[in-house]
Amino acid sequence: MPPFKARLQALYEGDTHQAHRFRYALLAFDIATVAFVIVTSFLPLSLWIVACDVVLGLGVLTDFLARLAISRAPAREFLRLSTWTDVIAIASFLAPMIMQGVGFLRILRTLRLLRTYQLLDRLRHDSPVFQRNEEAILAATNLVVFVFVMTGVVYVSQNGTNPAIGSPVDALYFTVTSLTTTGYGDITLPGTSGRLISVFVMICGVTLFFRLAQVVFRPYKVRFSCPTCGLQRHEPDAVHCKACGTTLNIPDDGAD
Repeated sequence: MPPFKARLQALYEGDTHQAHRFRYALLAFDIATVAFVIVTSFLPLSLWIVACDVVLGLGVLTDFLARLAISRAPAREFLRLSTWTDVIAIASFLAPMIMQGVGFLRILRTLRLLRTYQLLDRLRHDSPVFQRNEEAILAATNLVVFVFVMTGVVYVSQNGTNPAIGSPVDALYFTVTSLTTTGYGDITLPGTSGRLISVFVMICGVTLFFRLAQVVFRPYKVRFSCPTCGLQRHEPDAVHCKACGTTLNIPDDGAD
């Protein structure tokens, strides 16, 4: 393996402190990028926004090419949905005036990064807050990503043809009111495609919302793999696995 490729693979997939810091930096970059996308989506397109888009796009493109370089089967990467969301993100950054409406799809990068095994494992190790609230954090992330992706879909499909959707704010407003089934009726999506989008937002959005409520309000459990049956979640003070009865030795910090 060429030294440069080996170096990239060590950063993206390794277990060193440098690799951990690198992946945290990627997550911070994605979060900052998403924040930039959200804020600038509600501002009129100007030269400084276009310049920032291009700079960020080059950064995302570099990351994308690096992932392809270390892949064992680069061609197969294009069979994955996450690869095409990266392609769309790169295109929307490098051609913001042409693909302005799909900018919210860039948020999918953060979801993909947060779902990688290496980063999840490190967050569990480094952050007690994440360890205690992992499922709630991931459920909230899923819901936020869904809201902004559907906002982009609504804006792209309706802007220019639906006078009620004149800006991303209108699309976000419609998505949230549909997701919560509030349905004020001041903004509707006409036609068969509009109705199908509305149905999809309501069904998927309500499902994600109730999933978030479920993990927030159910009793807290710790994540610890039973050595016999593999059950992952147990009561914090559990002595035996409730599935197979194996004696557990769940580590804690000694707090009451």
